Amino acid sequence: MPLMTTKPMFDLAYDGGFAIGAFNVNNMEILQGIIEAAKEERAPLILQISKGAREYAKMVYLRALINAAVEDSGDLPIAIHLDHGDSVELCKQCVDDGFTSIMIDASKHPFEENIRITKEVVDYCHPRGVTVEAELGQLGGIEEHVVGVDDPMKHLTDPNQVAEFWQRTGCDSLAVAIGTSHGAYKFKSAPKLAIDRVSEIMEKAPGLPLVMHGSSSVLQEFVEEINKYGGNMPNTMGVPESAVTQVSQMGVCKVNIDTDLRLALTAKIRKTFAEKPAEFDPRKYLGPGREAIKEMVKHKLHVLGVAGKADAVIDQWKKLGCPVPDYYKNK
Repeated sequence: MPLMTTKPMFDLAYDGGFAIGAFNVNNMEILQGIIEAAKEERAPLILQISKGAREYAKMVYLRALINAAVEDSGDLPIAIHLDHGDSVELCKQCVDDGFTSIMIDASKHPFEENIRITKEVVDYCHPRGVTVEAELGQLGGIEEHVVGVDDPMKHLTDPNQVAEFWQRTGCDSLAVAIGTSHGAYKFKSAPKLAIDRVSEIMEKAPGLPLVMHGSSSVLQEFVEEINKYGGNMPNTMGVPESAVTQVSQMGVCKVNIDTDLRLALTAKIRKTFAEKPAEFDPRKYLGPGREAIKEMVKHKLHVLGVAGKADAVIDQWKKLGCPVPDYYKNK
């Protein structure tokens, strides 16, 4: 199955009451855990690669991992997505590297500048068959090079700007700010999310697929395990899974998950080192982490309602004429 853009996925998710899981890839074990989970659940996938992951692993290695994942996954629908592209140059490079979906995050800029930058990326991507995600409004927290605002509830997406932004940029999906934050330390108390903002945005811009960032639940089973075995992660709190399910049924078509992957891997590594201090075989501590990621991702696919949707996405892709980005047409 060739890599595809997000369009066939979002076409179904928008009216289907589910969201596609977008999982960040940083190494082989994380990728293997994600792929094994999706295979068992027959779920379409968005594999996300951040600027930091490109710098850490190098694109030549990441491309080999992705090719292996596609071969191993059989006929699963998979998109490769740049997460939080922070410059036009990076977005163009990722298109030229074979990404099928690009995010340009110009949300820190004023409205008109955000439009200008986003449209420049769209104008490069669309002729090459690549979809574009943009962002309007700002999240809190910190994740790699992305530093959020101190109070995300004061920087929510303005529903009255969305239709104009969409029309003038031509973006294919929009990451919206509804009070979530990046990282493990999302909230200091019970989270207050502006879920009604999703409905308002959909009323103003019907048909626009929405994206939810900062969506990890910061699963406490992993936090407790990390702290039990020598970690120090107090007062961590994430987005309730009930809220993730709710927005997935409302028109949010893509939900980003990264922190929960890191927590699952870290928890099992710490446990192995604590219980077997003489262990030095990486397979013996990365293996349990990979298994924990697989089980966690399987759970998340059900939270998102996307388990079992792979065949429907393939059918939609075929109805669209089996489109692939230009990068893959002669491969």
